[in-house]
Amino acid sequence: MAGQSDPHLSIFTPAEVEFLAEDELVEIVPNIRMDALNMICGDFGPFFPQISTKVPIWLAVALKKRGKCSIRPPEWMSVERLTHVLEAERESPREFQPLPFHYIELSKLLFEKAHDDIPDIYMVRSLIEDIRDVRFHKVEMGLEKISGRTHAVKLKNLSAMEVNIVRPFMVRALQAFYKHGSPEMIPQPELTVSRTQVLDRGPRRDLRPR
Repeated sequence: MAGQSDPHLSIFTPAEVEFLAEDELVEIVPNIRMDALNMICGDFGPFFPQISTKVPIWLAVALKKRGKCSIRPPEWMSVERLTHVLEAERESPREFQPLPFHYIELSKLLFEKAHDDIPDIYMVRSLIEDIRDVRFHKVEMGLEKISGRTHAVKLKNLSAMEVNIVRPFMVRALQAFYKHGSPEMIPQPELTVSRTQVLDRGPRRDLRPR
C-alpha cells in the first residue's frame, strides 16, 4: 500500500483515492427492468425503465458500459454552478468553496465513462480544470506562509485529492521547522494519518468494467 515505505507519512496513490470515490452515489436512469442487486455494501434496485435511482458510481459505470442505463451528472457539474464556484474561488484568495469531497475523481470518472451524458462537456471540463488550478495556487500560497511558529494549518473545504497531495509537503515542512527551532523538544515526532476504511463491497456479479 502507498505510504508503507515511510511510516511517518500515510498517503494514497491517485488510483487508491479514485477507488474510494467509486462508492459515491450518482443518479442513473435505467432503460431495462431488473431485479434488485443485493451486495454486502447495500441493496440497489429494483430497476425500472425511465425511473431514476441512485447507485454507487462503480455500479453506474458498469451498467452504462452494458447499455442498461444513462447517468445523470450531479447538479454541481452544470456550467452555471461551476462558473459561480470559479468566480467565488478567484474572489476569495483565502477561502475554498464547498465542493464534493471527491469532485476531482468523480468528474474524471464521468468524463471517461459517461461523456455522452454530460451536457456542454468541454465547458464543464475546462471549468473544473480552472477551479483545480485556482485551488492548488491557494494551497501553494498558504504553504509559503508557514513559519517556525506554525503549530497547525487549517484548510477548510479541501477535496480528497487535494488533501492527499498537500499532506506530505505540509508534514515535512512542519517537521523541518520544529527540528530547526527546537530539536530537543521534538527529536522524531511520530506522525500517523488515519486511512479511510475501505469496506468490502461484496460480489459485484462481474458488473464492474475492466
